[in-house]
Amino acid sequence: MTNHIVLFEPLFPANTGNIARTCAGTDTVLHLIKPLGFSTDDKHMKRAGLDYWNSVKVVYHDDLQAFMATVPDINQLYLVSKFATRDYTEVDYTLPGDHYFLFGKETTGLPEPFMRRYPEQAIRIPQDDSHIRALNLSNSVAIVIYEALRQQQFPNLARVHRYPFDKLK
Repeated sequence: MTNHIVLFEPLFPANTGNIARTCAGTDTVLHLIKPLGFSTDDKHMKRAGLDYWNSVKVVYHDDLQAFMATVPDINQLYLVSKFATRDYTEVDYTLPGDHYFLFGKETTGLPEPFMRRYPEQAIRIPQDDSHIRALNLSNSVAIVIYEALRQQQFPNLARVHRYPFDKLK
């Protein structure tokens, strides 16, 4: 079972950098659907301080249709959107197979026709919509991926880390 974070046309390198760091720390595959609002070449990544970029498996897709052609089971694709009616915690992420979490562009989210085509796949992070348009993208990714990992018993992740010379003993 592999988890996948999918970003639809991300605009801001800082968000994508934070998400890449989360992916590196959770053994999660990162998918980027073009066009991107920034470059991912070495010079730009080093300037952003992303020295862990090489530790992330990044898959690029030319467009949403190209990405969708790679999803083996539509039932394990989750469209994370404030327009969903089901909470992200209501899903069983322990089912066998890969799990894909698709997040929309920072400014406009996922395309409405796409959302209407797959309403059963949509999940939502509860929020007070009267105060904000949306949660920060990188925060949203962390919330959802850690719920999936919690249900999956945090596979291959360190549950404890000790000081080399433990002063607390």
